[in-house]
Amino acid sequence: MTGKGSVNHNSRKFHAKNTDSERSCLNVEYCNENVKDVYHELFDEALTRYNEKQTRSDRRIDDYYNKILRGKQEKPFHEIIVQIGNKDDMGAKTEDGQLAAKVLDEYMQGFQQRNPTLRVFAAYLHMDEATPHLHIDFVPYTTGSKRGLDTRVSLKQALSALGFKGGTRRETERNQWVAYEKEQLAAIMLEHGIDWEKKGTHEKHLSVLDFEKKEWAKEVAELEQSISDGKEQLSNIQIQQRKAEQETEQIRQEGEAIRQEVSELSETSNLLKEQAATLAGDKEKLLSDNEKLEKQQKKLQQEIEKMVQSKAVMERNIYAYDEDEKWQLPEPVTLMSAKAYKDKKASPLVEKLKETIKALTIKCVQLAEQGKKLKDKVTRQEQQISRLTDKVMEQSNTIDRLQEKVADLGRLERYFGIEQVLSIVERSKTLERAEKVNKCPKRAFDMSR
Repeated sequence: MTGKGSVNHNSRKFHAKNTDSERSCLNVEYCNENVKDVYHELFDEALTRYNEKQTRSDRRIDDYYNKILRGKQEKPFHEIIVQIGNKDDMGAKTEDGQLAAKVLDEYMQGFQQRNPTLRVFAAYLHMDEATPHLHIDFVPYTTGSKRGLDTRVSLKQALSALGFKGGTRRETERNQWVAYEKEQLAAIMLEHGIDWEKKGTHEKHLSVLDFEKKEWAKEVAELEQSISDGKEQLSNIQIQQRKAEQETEQIRQEGEAIRQEVSELSETSNLLKEQAATLAGDKEKLLSDNEKLEKQQKKLQQEIEKMVQSKAVMERNIYAYDEDEKWQLPEPVTLMSAKAYKDKKASPLVEKLKETIKALTIKCVQLAEQGKKLKDKVTRQEQQISRLTDKVMEQSNTIDRLQEKVADLGRLERYFGIEQVLSIVERSKTLERAEKVNKCPKRAFDMSR
């Protein structure tokens, strides 16, 4: 049978009216894991891979368990209840009931090995009710899925992986699996001397009317199953349609983003060409300015050499004043009067010294002014060189950015193909021209004149 899956009831966290708490100690707990922990174990890696592929945040899944819990396609987990006989022939307090418990225990021991895609997280053998029975709770999952998570919850696909392929409406994967599990239980029963009485297979005692009623009931059940399947298929189609609409909208938005990026890259390419031409002109100007600076530096070097030579000449002249006889005051001649010595010897030498000092003073002033001008000129040239160097660095950075944009454009051409990129650029230009035409003011004419 299919159970509702009350783990708290199965683990006896609370007792219902049909349980005998004094016999609860005879119950067997095979496993009792938190279903959310099992979801993390089975699906966390697949969830990470799925979220990494999503470009839109609204399509990412934060908690896979909550998504399945809120969804309508799959149940978070399934429960089956396995029982042999009833309270009249397999009562829990009887020897036959003890035999039934032994058979159920053997059946449970091989359940997970037979069904590897049904992850059992809770299983109990209850001996505190009228008849011994098993509760088995499991999460069905499939791997290698092409839709959604590559490892996801799916009872249909989990059973299909076990070899149960759906056929007619009656022969669903689940019905085939249930029949197989009954056969496994019957084989264990037979080992313990218990035969399987398959009820509902003999119709000899039914009247014609009862037989027809039963057939009608079967047809109604089949129709209800068909309606349920149709609703499920319709729901799946609607979900797929919504997903297709979302994917179409995403593709449209991505196409618009690509068109915008191609348009920007096209504008950048034009700007690159203009700036390349500007840089070529700046390069020629820099070369010309550099040549002028080199000539000015040579000229400055020559003037500095002249100043050095003038300094050497002045130094030689200084030594001449001390040693040369013409700059020495001669001894007075015997019997020469003081007036005659002054007029003929002292006064001419003093006048000569005065003229020389004047000339030297003027020359020093001229050299000082010339040195100051040369120093200012060198400073200006250094500032100009610094400005030109900064400009070259700025233009080099601009070239790097523009080359990166060109590389992006090349990547788009390699990814989408140059024809598609050119087509997008042409459509973008057409749209821009249309927008410009629409923005132009229209002149109104008065036709009555």
